[in-house]
Amino acid sequence: MKNSRSVDFQAVALGRMIGVAWLLLLSLTSCSGSRRQELQCESHQTEKHVMKRLFLCSSFADVADLLPELVGKERGTVTFIPTAALHEEYNLYVEEGRAALERLGYTVEELEITQATAEVIEQTLERNDCIYVSGGNPFFLMQELRRKGADRAIVRRVEAGALYIGESAGSMIAAPNIAYAQVMDAVATAYTPNFRDFDALGLVDFYTVPHYGCEPFEESAEETVRTYSHLPLRPITNTQAICVEGDRTKIVSIDSTPVSGGE
Repeated sequence: MKNSRSVDFQAVALGRMIGVAWLLLLSLTSCSGSRRQELQCESHQTEKHVMKRLFLCSSFADVADLLPELVGKERGTVTFIPTAALHEEYNLYVEEGRAALERLGYTVEELEITQATAEVIEQTLERNDCIYVSGGNPFFLMQELRRKGADRAIVRRVEAGALYIGESAGSMIAAPNIAYAQVMDAVATAYTPNFRDFDALGLVDFYTVPHYGCEPFEESAEETVRTYSHLPLRPITNTQAICVEGDRTKIVSIDSTPVSGGE
């Protein structure tokens, strides 16, 4: 009887061990399947990665015909942000930029940041294919974008594939920081009395210097280049534009082939 009970006990114990091992194997198999699903999901997300696209210029009306260098025949709707020029004495370039977009076949929807709620800003940016930011004062522009949360909303849309077109101040705020713009524009104005935060959109890792060699900015643009030579500056004239597509950047000119290769 002792031997029989011993054998029965051993058989039961062995059965339990086999059961535990089987459950462990099922668990590992399940985990492995889950991990495969995670990897497949990550791979799918990588495949869906969208390249940032930017068209940065000094005077859009002068270089609008270069936009197909970046977008080809693609057209669509544009969120048009004229806020930087709101308090500028001269702002004819705003309407010229709008007219140039419409001539190219874009449908323009104006979004004046100071008059819009955060919700309206988000909705307008979401429903349009492109974002156009006009010239003017870059400090007032960043102040108002930040105040309404539009700076973060713009970055999100560009990272999701929306084309960003920046003219003058609009091209400068695409840089990581706009402290370098102090030579060309006034920081302390009646509309920016407490401006201290020079952080910008950071859409690119370089710093556009617009209107280089062009009246009436010859001296201030040249001084900017001298003063901030430690930065990766990209000086452009009124007839040049910087096309950014993913990690590739090139300067194109209205009267010639590209003057700067990709990076």
